[in-house]
Amino acid sequence: MNPQAKLIFSLSLLLGTTITISSNHWIMAWTGLEINTLAILPLISKTHHPRAIEASTKYFLTQAAASTLLLFSSMSNAWFTGQWDITQLTHPVSCTILTAAISMKLGLVPFHFWFPEVLQGSSLMTSLLLATIMKFPPTAILFMTSSSLNPVLLSIMAIASAALGGWMGLNQTQVRKILAFSSISHLGWMTIIIIYNPKLTLITFYLYSLTTAATFLTLKSTNTLKLSTLMTAWSKIPTLTATLMLTLLSLAGLPPLTGFLPKWLIIQELTKQELTAAATIIALLSLLGLFFYLRLAYCATITISPNSVNHMKQWQTNKSISTLTSMLIIMSTMLLPLSPMILTTP
Repeated sequence: MNPQAKLIFSLSLLLGTTITISSNHWIMAWTGLEINTLAILPLISKTHHPRAIEASTKYFLTQAAASTLLLFSSMSNAWFTGQWDITQLTHPVSCTILTAAISMKLGLVPFHFWFPEVLQGSSLMTSLLLATIMKFPPTAILFMTSSSLNPVLLSIMAIASAALGGWMGLNQTQVRKILAFSSISHLGWMTIIIIYNPKLTLITFYLYSLTTAATFLTLKSTNTLKLSTLMTAWSKIPTLTATLMLTLLSLAGLPPLTGFLPKWLIIQELTKQELTAAATIIALLSLLGLFFYLRLAYCATITISPNSVNHMKQWQTNKSISTLTSMLIIMSTMLLPLSPMILTTP
């Protein structure tokens, strides 16, 4: 792709995200979401591969339907209440339609079908954008309207997302699909707490984005797309592959790594809200995700050549590790000491 075109699309992504998260009018928020969608489509289809074209088509149709529902929700709320303010969403039907629209944009169950396929058809860096930056504007809208949403509906969707994200990731061999189902599972954790503590949802999203960015950049450095390739990644950059294991375990939420912090705080908050059953169910469902994270970590660090995979052992090359990747890996594994400061934040 032309570097100037890539720069324009990247700046459009930042512009759309900024417009959405800084607006208090539904039309401006919708405009920002549309700019985001139109900016990411060329990045998905830039390889001109049939799978990439299919992924961009699926993404466009899904996001267009979600944006239509969001606009219809805001217009019906304005019709009944006379308010275009995002925080003044009070009509019950509008709230339900908005929940469906945001769930479709994020990839929550039962609107999750498009997300693994789109990630599988995109490059690793575009998949990183889809899994992190593109989820920020819908999450910000969910944050601003959290007081108006239906807690029962959101809890059901959150538990279903955690269950399906863990269950569907078990039999995958493509790394991008595994990380897509990991994203769906993490969205369940973010959604279940949005009603009771919206700030905790943002903290969870930030830490998830941090750890996922470290994982994707590591996979990009080793050029890994599937498990069989991951088994031979050790011969390329041994140090980076070893730290990949810690990053994956952080995504799984194992203490004392950074990924344990949001799960710990969410379970604590659910218990405070006397939702012990929901906290128990979602904690048990995280064990499903732990299984495929451990399988990834096993393939990356324990299974080294010679092995039974039909892959020639690649010669060790002196590849340099970027400073950004190193910083993200350090933060994705060592931020747990920040928990006292976060717990005392009003």
